[in-house]
Amino acid sequence: MEKNKSWKTLFAAFFRIGLFTFGGGFAMLPLIEKEVVEKLGWAEKEEILDIFALAQSVPGAIGVNTAVFIGGRLYGVPGAIVALLGVVTPSILIILIIAQFFVQFQTNPYVASAFNGVRAAVVGLIAAAAVRVGREAIIDRFGLVIALGALLLSVFKIIPVIWVMVLGGLSGYLYYTTKGGQG
Repeated sequence: MEKNKSWKTLFAAFFRIGLFTFGGGFAMLPLIEKEVVEKLGWAEKEEILDIFALAQSVPGAIGVNTAVFIGGRLYGVPGAIVALLGVVTPSILIILIIAQFFVQFQTNPYVASAFNGVRAAVVGLIAAAAVRVGREAIIDRFGLVIALGALLLSVFKIIPVIWVMVLGGLSGYLYYTTKGGQG
């Protein structure tokens, strides 16, 4: 976990993630995984999945929460703040720039078309992140059943997402701590 560990690297890594991610927190996940696991070695592949799960289970954007957890893991509270500043600074700067020219951007058909393309690409990024996380997180048939159940419950808004997560956690705990779930 110590590889490439410095305040500057922490800020720069999350600044890059914030700068090159459009579409919210879930679109950040592939970039976070690549940067934190593959490039910088701050977490193992299995650990990043746990961090993503934890980041989703608390209020706030998953990408921002993940940055805070990783920064905190490396440097405690100051590291969490540095990572948070790194990931949100690009958005703040871009919003300030766009606010200056909002009226011109709002009616420009080229800009509107570009944003339509970006939105479509974000769907692809989120789908890719879901497939990658699913490959690592679904380890058996029970996990597949839970994943599909969670998908259906959340897509059709049968119960609130927080209850989907609570039920998934409770089901996993009960299954994997009994004889039937030992493998």
